[in-house]
Amino acid sequence: MVRSILLRGFDQDIANKIGEYMEEHGINFIREFVPIKVEQIEEGTPGRLKVTAKSTTGNQIIEGEYNTVLLAIGRDPCTRKIGLDKVGVKINEKTGKIPVNDEEQTNVPYIYAVGDILQDKLELTPVAIQAGRLLVQRLYAGATSKCDYLNVPTTVFTPLEYGACGYSEETAVEKFGAENIEVYHSHFWPLEWTVPSRDNNKCYAKIICNIQDKERIIGFHVLGPNAGEITQGFAAAMKCGVTKEQLDSTVGIHPVCAEVCI
Repeated sequence: MVRSILLRGFDQDIANKIGEYMEEHGINFIREFVPIKVEQIEEGTPGRLKVTAKSTTGNQIIEGEYNTVLLAIGRDPCTRKIGLDKVGVKINEKTGKIPVNDEEQTNVPYIYAVGDILQDKLELTPVAIQAGRLLVQRLYAGATSKCDYLNVPTTVFTPLEYGACGYSEETAVEKFGAENIEVYHSHFWPLEWTVPSRDNNKCYAKIICNIQDKERIIGFHVLGPNAGEITQGFAAAMKCGVTKEQLDSTVGIHPVCAEVCI
C-alpha cells in the first residue's frame, strides 16, 4: 500500500523502474491509500487480518484480508519532551526535527545536534557517525572539516538493488536548470542474468553532469545486482570532483555491472 509515491526523496525515474520491476514479479501495489484499521479475524501461524484503508485523494474505503501486515511507519525524533525548550533550542514544531547550521550548531551556540533528528538531512547511520566524528575533531582537535551531506552514497535494498550518490535528476534540474545539466543513461544486462535469460534490459544506470563545471558528475544512480558495492567506489570519485571526461578515460573491467558507468 503506497500513500503517495515510491521512494520519496530519491530519483523518481529510478523509483518508477523499481515499482515496474516489482509489479512484473507479482507485487500488487495499492496506490494512494493508507490503512486506518487492522482487525484480527483468525489466530494462527499464519492467521488472518482484515485491513481497512482510506483513499488519500477522496473518501473511498477498501477492505482486504491478509496473513501478515507490516507497517512502515517511519521515525519520530522524540525531541519535544527532553527539555530543549528550557535551554532555548528551537525545533521544527511540525516534525520535531532540529535546524542546524553547516557545523551541526543549533540556535544555541554551545548546543550541537547530529543524526536523524536534524532537519533536511539524511537519516542514515553512517552519516550520523561521520558527522559526530567530524564535530568532535572540530571542537577538540582544531580540525575544520565539515560533514558533506550531499555526496553521500546510499543503497535501497529493493528486489532490484538501487545505489545512489549526489543529486537526483529532479533536484539537479531544480538547482542548476535543465539547460545546465546533461544526463547520460543506459540499460544493461548483467552477465549472470544472461545464461538463464533473466530480465533483459531491466538494470539501469545514469549519471547527471553539471555542464557549467566541465561536466562534473553531480548525481550517480545504478539499478542492478550489487548496486551498493558499485556506488561506494563511484562516491569516492565524486568526492574528488570526477568529470564525465575522466570517467570516459577510465578503462572498464569486463564483464562486470560497473562497466556500464565507464
